[in-house]
Amino acid sequence: MVNTLGVAVVGFGWMGRVHTQAYVRVPHHFPQLPVRPRLVAVADEVPGRAAEAAERYGFDSATLDWREIAADPRVRAVSITAPNFLHREIGVAMAEAGKHIWIEKPVGLTAGDARAVADAAARAGVWGTVGFNYRNAPAVAAAREMIAAGEIGTVTHVRIRLFSDYAAHPEGALTWRYERERGGSGVLGDLASHGVDLARHLLGEIDSLAADTAVFVPERARPAGATAGHARAAGGEFGPVENDDYVNCLLRFASGARGVLEACRVSVGEQNNYGFEIHGTTGALFWDFRRMGELGISRGTAYQDQPVSTVHVGPGHGEYAAFQPGAANAMGYDDLKVIEAHHFLRSVTEGAAHGATLGDAVAAATALDAMAASARDGRWVSVA
Repeated sequence: MVNTLGVAVVGFGWMGRVHTQAYVRVPHHFPQLPVRPRLVAVADEVPGRAAEAAERYGFDSATLDWREIAADPRVRAVSITAPNFLHREIGVAMAEAGKHIWIEKPVGLTAGDARAVADAAARAGVWGTVGFNYRNAPAVAAAREMIAAGEIGTVTHVRIRLFSDYAAHPEGALTWRYERERGGSGVLGDLASHGVDLARHLLGEIDSLAADTAVFVPERARPAGATAGHARAAGGEFGPVENDDYVNCLLRFASGARGVLEACRVSVGEQNNYGFEIHGTTGALFWDFRRMGELGISRGTAYQDQPVSTVHVGPGHGEYAAFQPGAANAMGYDDLKVIEAHHFLRSVTEGAAHGATLGDAVAAATALDAMAASARDGRWVSVA
């Protein structure tokens, strides 16, 4: 018999919609799950937004106040997709109310925020899954298995990139994303957090780092009203951009490997150019999110002039088989969030961690704090 699990979504911008659609789709792709999510409640402080979401997706109720969800006995699990500055308050409150939480990265503005949510979840005995979705790509899963099996020898160095143009337009509105108190460290929390998670997921812990950051669009116009996504605002009062547009970071891993992580939100000509190049003593791996189902592989004993083959991942890699029957059938971004929803629901029903955890969020946030300190002081910083 399949049981139902009452779920809610707090914050219904684009990511709230993605989580909701993932809940709806997860039973289709993972029918073996012993529990089916039921859309119980949705909250958003923007008037009309939650009500519209309820009508469109079939939530039982809608509210302007997320605290009503914390008090709702029908809700056992909550997606937290509100802006970063609300993650700590909402995350702690939901955990203390006994709700399992699926929360978007970076889980607050600092490592202290992420740790507070993780500690609250541990005290309450609830499970937490974090939105580090790129680790869920089947090609990334294949790369991780190959590295662990020594198929490219000992990893020597890695380059991770996350370039986007979502903030490149000078008329991009001065939303919470660009304010230190509400948006935190800017591109560090938004994009570099994914890079840190990929680095740790593939290569293990980061020992120390040295970073440089920059703001390339120093002022933006304030929006006249509520915004969603990356809205534009022309003619409004200008204010300063308080957090970083760009980061470049050198990494030293506990394994002895070296790395470079570079992220930018104002890269004209770049749309979701995310990926990695991993080199080992006998081979290399290459992945580009925009060609998500492909993995470049070089391995053998030639060392010099060794060719690279492109492998199309298939049912034997990661969770690919839940979506497509044969290699080279395309998967998309939203599919990665369905996998994430599956990990979350498995954690809740099995009582064991699956996917990215709140511990991973704390580790990533610790590295981001170290990047900010390094950029400020101009020195290598140890990652505790």
